[in-house]
Amino acid sequence: MSPRRTPRSFSLALWAVWAAALPALDVGAQTIEVNGSTLTVKELAGVGRLPANLRDRHGETFGSISGLVADPSRWQRRADGSYTGTFYAAPDRGFNLAGTIDYAPRLNRLDFRFTPAPANAGGLPQDQVRLVLTNSTRLFETLDGTVRPLSGLDPVPGGVAAGGARVVPGWPELPQAFNGKLSLDAEGIVILSDGSRLVSDEYGPSIYRFSRAGRLIGALPVADSVRPLRNGVTDYSSNNPATGQPAPVPANPTYGRSNNQGFEGLSLTPDGRTLFVALQSAARQDGASTSASRRDHTRLYTYDVSDPDAIVLTGEYVVQLPKFQQGSSTLVAAQSEILALSPTQLLILPRDSNGFLVGTQQSLLRRVDLVDIAAATNVLGLPVEANIAPGGVLDPSITPALYTPWLDINDNAQLARFGLVNGVVDGLVNLSEKWEGLALLPALDPDHPDDHFLFVANDNDFATTDGFQAGAAYDAGWDNPTTFLVWRVGVRLGPVSDARPAAGAR
Repeated sequence: MSPRRTPRSFSLALWAVWAAALPALDVGAQTIEVNGSTLTVKELAGVGRLPANLRDRHGETFGSISGLVADPSRWQRRADGSYTGTFYAAPDRGFNLAGTIDYAPRLNRLDFRFTPAPANAGGLPQDQVRLVLTNSTRLFETLDGTVRPLSGLDPVPGGVAAGGARVVPGWPELPQAFNGKLSLDAEGIVILSDGSRLVSDEYGPSIYRFSRAGRLIGALPVADSVRPLRNGVTDYSSNNPATGQPAPVPANPTYGRSNNQGFEGLSLTPDGRTLFVALQSAARQDGASTSASRRDHTRLYTYDVSDPDAIVLTGEYVVQLPKFQQGSSTLVAAQSEILALSPTQLLILPRDSNGFLVGTQQSLLRRVDLVDIAAATNVLGLPVEANIAPGGVLDPSITPALYTPWLDINDNAQLARFGLVNGVVDGLVNLSEKWEGLALLPALDPDHPDDHFLFVANDNDFATTDGFQAGAAYDAGWDNPTTFLVWRVGVRLGPVSDARPAAGAR
């Protein structure tokens, strides 16, 4: 659905009345203080959209935002108060309503101009962020001198013996599709000091390293605690086979990451030395196999990336995801993205599975929260690492990360200023389900040195009535534009946040 804009003549008084009548949820804290750091929510400062049927330079439907990173070197404030910058975005495995397809994973470059909306104004259009897709780089490997793209296809069930994984000397096992291509369901992206790109993957879960040109040049070590096991072997199928391909038996792994719950969040600290990667929700052995309400103990990993050619896994921590009540069910809000602030603090984006035309349509939990690992137990290499939460109950020897709720994306009073809403209200545009991109950039305001802009972007699942991928046209039955929300926030980090946790036992 194309965005419906409120008229510019929409008065502040009318906006206030309308906002008061919107579906209300507990907004929560607007200012939090954690270990000397202070984070403050100020207001929603802008909205931007890209059309659902946008195509990239390869003639394929644009892949939206599953992972997002800003290039800080290109961020600048202009004399008129606007800003210009560049994002790099990772789409996931392609349009897959009826099974996965041979979509070539890629990294997209978006150049943009951002003009913050007037403070406290209402009746605003959704055009403060003007984005342009300027490049799209397909990811590939070189085998025996032949260039071969990676693929969004589900890996073959059965692991190495069945052709569902490849062993490369010096690298971890990598998932493989039936056509011999490496499988990649991209969910996060960072840029290392040498310009190479790391991309996190749900299938492995894996972390791939690519050159600027998109060539595969490495893969990071991954803890055994998240490697999926079926029938006693590593099996990377996510139970989303292509048409005519076999499904795995059993459907879910018995150990390791759950289907489609791999490395959903990836982020690099501002100093470029520490990499964070997070599992979307708890591993099978940590409660996910017990019930949907017990998959809240997820795992967060740290790597030392000071030397891009000698990256070391240094830490493994427990993050307790928030729960919410939906009808008579207690559910877990799986995380969709992380954003590192320092070696011990990061933002995290938990959400439910509701939104425009999805689920209840009104989201019950969709936030950006703060995680602090300064006092958390590093379980890497400890006996308890294999199973941190038997039956979904945290092992008492483990101190989890400190978790603090912060910014409510579903704040209807702020959304209504731009003609948006969480829920179904005639005349307003309901937020879509999946929000998976985070980027934080300074406001460069000398009068407010702690002010930043937090960009939050959706994954539109390639949903369009005019799509084309992997050589075929498709119609998803609806149009879901790529959308950016921009919040003005205050971020002041304390000295405790700069202290690096001790390295793990490995």
